[in-house]
Amino acid sequence: MTNDNQGIQGTPTNPEAAADGVRLQKVMASAGVASRRVSEEMIAAGRVRVNGKVVTELGRRIHPDSDLIMVDNVAVQLDTSRRYVMLNKPVGVVSSMQDESGRPDLREFTDQFEERLFNVGRLDAMTSGLLILTNDGDLAHVLAHPSFGVLKTYIAKVEGRVSPQTIQLLQNGIELDDGPISADKARLLASPPGDGFSLVELTLHSGRNRIVRRMMEAVGHPVVDLVRRQFGPLHLGTLRVGDVRDLTKVELGQLLTVSRAETKI
Repeated sequence: MTNDNQGIQGTPTNPEAAADGVRLQKVMASAGVASRRVSEEMIAAGRVRVNGKVVTELGRRIHPDSDLIMVDNVAVQLDTSRRYVMLNKPVGVVSSMQDESGRPDLREFTDQFEERLFNVGRLDAMTSGLLILTNDGDLAHVLAHPSFGVLKTYIAKVEGRVSPQTIQLLQNGIELDDGPISADKARLLASPPGDGFSLVELTLHSGRNRIVRRMMEAVGHPVVDLVRRQFGPLHLGTLRVGDVRDLTKVELGQLLTVSRAETKI
């Protein structure tokens, strides 16, 4: 856990201890928050927090490698060497940097970056959708670890006509071989007449292997196609299959805010 007077490494931080640090407005400008002058205005207006506490002194110095900054309650990444990329993973690509069986892997998408990126969590080979690539190990651990329960939203095309009763069952909970499971949210998007296919949206915090496919199989509607549309605060949006892009500053702030909040739970 991290208290209000500690950085991410647990280093105690206060105005006296940070006397040999860097001025806050300079750090904010270097991180791309705003110009130094605008950063000063943000500080004076009480919009900036250091390790959870509002700072209004323009002379405040901090240690960028250990102190945590928030502007308007949104986290700021001070380490400019970190990179965060969103990939719309295609079907047939395994979530690995080097597949032992020679199948297509994520190197096709990471080789274009100078940084050594790795994936946050996994999608099975036959599932497409949102996958985060980064060189931030701390953030990757928080977002991928099942104990932190970051929400993921999937859209599944399934066999047969799904009933409202089945949607309710998915939310109430079902029993699988490795224990009970329930969807945090379940919604029927389309259920055409006859014995065709239905579209179901599922939101889960579980990180168990192939969980959506196993849940839908258990209620009698095997998955035909599966896409992850959302991971935490990030949405796939209009990103085309096989394309990558850097996260925007807003998206990165939202993601860092979620990850820091999870570590305090």
